[in-house]
Amino acid sequence: MLAQVLAIIIFLAMFLLIILEIWERQWITLACGLLTLLLVFGLGMHSMGAIMRTLNLQSFFTTGFWYAAGESSEASSGINWQTIIFIAGMMIMVEGMAKVGFFRWLCMEIAKMVKYQVIPIFMTFMLLSFVLAMFIDSITVILFLAAVTIELSQLLEFDPVPMILSEIFCANLGGSATMCGDPPNIIIGTSLGYSFTDFITNTGLMAVVSLVFVVIYFYFAFRKELKKNGANKKDHASYPDPKEAITDKRGFIASCIIFLCAVVLLVSHAQTGLTVSTIGVAIAIVTLIVAGKDALELLKKVDYKTLLFFVGLFVVVSGLEETGVLKILAGFIGSVSGGNIAVMIAIIIIVSAVASAFIDNIPFAATMIPVITDLASDVAGVNLTVLAWALAIGTDIGGSATPIGASANVVGIATAAREGHIIKWGKYCKYMAPATIIVVAISLAMIYVRYL
Repeated sequence: MLAQVLAIIIFLAMFLLIILEIWERQWITLACGLLTLLLVFGLGMHSMGAIMRTLNLQSFFTTGFWYAAGESSEASSGINWQTIIFIAGMMIMVEGMAKVGFFRWLCMEIAKMVKYQVIPIFMTFMLLSFVLAMFIDSITVILFLAAVTIELSQLLEFDPVPMILSEIFCANLGGSATMCGDPPNIIIGTSLGYSFTDFITNTGLMAVVSLVFVVIYFYFAFRKELKKNGANKKDHASYPDPKEAITDKRGFIASCIIFLCAVVLLVSHAQTGLTVSTIGVAIAIVTLIVAGKDALELLKKVDYKTLLFFVGLFVVVSGLEETGVLKILAGFIGSVSGGNIAVMIAIIIIVSAVASAFIDNIPFAATMIPVITDLASDVAGVNLTVLAWALAIGTDIGGSATPIGASANVVGIATAAREGHIIKWGKYCKYMAPATIIVVAISLAMIYVRYL
């Protein structure tokens, strides 16, 4: 009982401190993780076994960590090292692509392709944001898209805010489509043993159908502003050549090849048996070899703060899992839904979306995985896979509704603000909350029609 109380207090304190942003979030989760090890497992449980299971260091020395041979792994407690290693590897690859000018070149090339017309740029940048976010962290996607959008807005004399808002939403939506697109999906996939193909054929289908409605919604929401501002008729020859964005031709070609290889490895990893941790390490090593003398610079640019955030977070969530708190929560959801799978799915997707609009969706997803696992094992007729897709789409999309719901939102708003385009809560929520509701409703309907 003492261990349960301590685990809950530490978890709630962590969430509150993350929301208040008094200290950087990685120090919050690491401190709370340390308290979990000392107070929950030490003082409350007197269990060295719980500490070892949580640290999960033995997983590095198992064959299944590096090569799964097509087997589906069980949900594991403790620090999910596969998630951390994979994200680190992808961070290194993305830094390599950014250094050679890949993202700026791509955006400028697309703008040139649609003859610098504002509404076609608006539509294609939404699609570009969606597609890139399927494979690359949405923060990186928005960082570069927002910067290029502002650059184009100065050239073509239009308001970049509508475009940035639509790009943010489509990046979050695109991230929901694949296992590697959004951190909650990586955690769900590695914890429950789902492959890239599993995600693309389930959440991916929901995301693509939703994208059609989202593009139409944003077009009608912003068409007047875009038409009003898109009056610039400069000679196209006066615009910068996209090739000028490439800083290193050899590195650019190598980055494109590495990125394509990463996509192929991820798509086929269920068939090859290579785990995401193996893919992450391989991609990072090749990127660093190609970078040569710039390898150290790429390593320095890796977001170590996010990786440390994950480590502390997994430890705190393990405190709830090891003490049985999450099993109690699963029982509560089961009793509220009356064992009805349709009600259960609605609760998970709606609660996930609402919670993710105000709190970080990564700790929420990590907390809910053991909950849905317990629900599937305790309630007859409940399919874990269906609950997993409801959790994934809810956490990924809910974050779009408010300026603080997802990291991509914060980055996009900050980029716009640096150039004098202030996006206030009122304007943001006016356009993004309805889009979020549309996607949640479509996803819920698709889950009911397809799985029930």
